[in-house]
Amino acid sequence: MSKNRTLMINEIFYSIQGESLSVGEPTTFIRLSGCPLRCSYCDTNYAFKDGKEYDFDKILKVVRDYNSRFVTVTGGEPLAQTNCISFLDLIANEYNVSLETSNAYSIREVNTNVTIVLDVKTPKSNESDSNMEENYNYLKNTDQIKFVICDLDDYEWSKKYINDYKLLEKCNILFSPSYDEMPLEDLANRILDDNLPVRLQFQFHKYIWGDVRGK
Repeated sequence: MSKNRTLMINEIFYSIQGESLSVGEPTTFIRLSGCPLRCSYCDTNYAFKDGKEYDFDKILKVVRDYNSRFVTVTGGEPLAQTNCISFLDLIANEYNVSLETSNAYSIREVNTNVTIVLDVKTPKSNESDSNMEENYNYLKNTDQIKFVICDLDDYEWSKKYINDYKLLEKCNILFSPSYDEMPLEDLANRILDDNLPVRLQFQFHKYIWGDVRGK
């Protein structure tokens, strides 16, 4: 087994996409292990260390068995594993691939056929110092920037941040309320009151199955 063709995998599962612009699509999720960040709202801390080594061929076999055209590579933090880039190159032309990544690692080398969902960290995440502003130079108009909003202070910070970095010129902006923390209605009303050109989203899968693993 070549170490250049392996990844530490926490889980691979088939579910309904609950976030991003492809919400509602049946999707195969590849969750990689490991993450150096400790966001306050993290709902996948079980992936920090728990994982098994899979070679690329084994991962692809599981993905193909699910027979879904949508694949999401997530974590943990996928880009914390250097082999993630070459794995994305391998699958980018075969599937409709999205990469859910924090803003703590460079996206410069990510295959341009992959849709990047970049999670900009707000102050209440306790990881806003991890944001890499240079990443915004590599975004495509088909990519997405996500802000997880924990409270109204996060909301106001995010509005200013979008303006400061001219993010509306880059790609779609998503505002997502932190689950069981920021009321969805309050966030929706703020967006409407401010006529803010962002897309409101929530974790659709949690409203179907609750906060459970593998969904």
